Amino acid sequence: MTAFSLEPAQLTWCDELRALAAERLRPLAEKGEPGRVNRPLVAELGSLGLLPRLFTSGALDLCLMRESLAHACTEAETALALQGLGAHPVHAHGTESQRARWLPRVSDGTAVAAFALSEPDAGSDAAALSLRAEPETGPGAGASAWRLTGEKCWISNAPEADFYTVFARTTPGAGARGVTAFLVPADRPGLTGTPVDMLSPHPLGALSFDGVPVDADDVLGEPDRGFRVAMDTLNLFRPSVGAFAVGMAQAALDATLDHTTAREAFGGRLRDLQTVAHQVAEMALRTEAARLMVYAAATAYDAGDPDVPRRAAMAKLLATETAQYVVDHAVQLHGARALRRGHLLEHLYREVRAPRVYEGASEVQRGIVAKELYRTYQPSRTDATSKEAGA
Repeated sequence: MTAFSLEPAQLTWCDELRALAAERLRPLAEKGEPGRVNRPLVAELGSLGLLPRLFTSGALDLCLMRESLAHACTEAETALALQGLGAHPVHAHGTESQRARWLPRVSDGTAVAAFALSEPDAGSDAAALSLRAEPETGPGAGASAWRLTGEKCWISNAPEADFYTVFARTTPGAGARGVTAFLVPADRPGLTGTPVDMLSPHPLGALSFDGVPVDADDVLGEPDRGFRVAMDTLNLFRPSVGAFAVGMAQAALDATLDHTTAREAFGGRLRDLQTVAHQVAEMALRTEAARLMVYAAATAYDAGDPDVPRRAAMAKLLATETAQYVVDHAVQLHGARALRRGHLLEHLYREVRAPRVYEGASEVQRGIVAKELYRTYQPSRTDATSKEAGA
């Protein structure tokens, strides 16, 4: 299968997911409190068998799930994605004991996971983490025991998650090489948190670590190798952030097609105005281009291609910027009605802004793309000949 054509079974599954999102998940989402973890919604994702697929599916299936759910219910999409983001390090790098304790509960929706990477002064610059993992001292201290001290912020599902994948500095001054990933249950002494009220309605908060105890049994992967755990997770989830964005863009495009077909203005329907028709065509063009790049990046991840970081960054960058463009123009074509609280586009307008920032802002994605391009760049023979000739 190529990245540019889905199989009939995949298309059918996407249709089924959109129907489930509209019929089973959206009603639960509407009963939730903005900015809070919606546990009934998470549990329903588990009962429908969607959460277990986070650990049995490839990147393309993850993208199809996120795109399909986002089209009908962004809250359900986000709840699913946050479970995957928080628990993927446990699935991919955890011990047998860690996986046995947490993954079944994440899969059935009885435990909420969170990915705790960002800090007040280290958001997109993940290598600049300052949360300290200081060696435990004193009588009875183990050889591999630490105390976590510092802060995390902009953490999705905080402070209501049941456990956190936490990235802390174990070797000062070592940059990305001195970071360790820890699995930290929420009931550890010294761990507290507060919610943060954001533009979009999904749950997000700050965490404070006041000497939180962790030891070798809590390490995900290897000490001082946590940056690899973080990047492995982000390389998987960045294309799927793009899929989330594509789902929102498609929902905005579909709403615009409906509106411009039904709306009478200037002696005819809006769709008959060339300026409107051309704008809708541009929205569709950009949405489809973003979709194809997301699928290509996901397929590259599943195939184990070496250029996954570049493809993942390009997919997230193009898709999130495209979704912002499409939703904004959909609002413009709808007029004032789209700005009313409760309108689909008002909801999407608030939702679409955050993906351009989290899991690496658009500027960071451009930096990754450029770095990867120059890392693999080989001068052409023509360039080499010109240099030799002094051109």
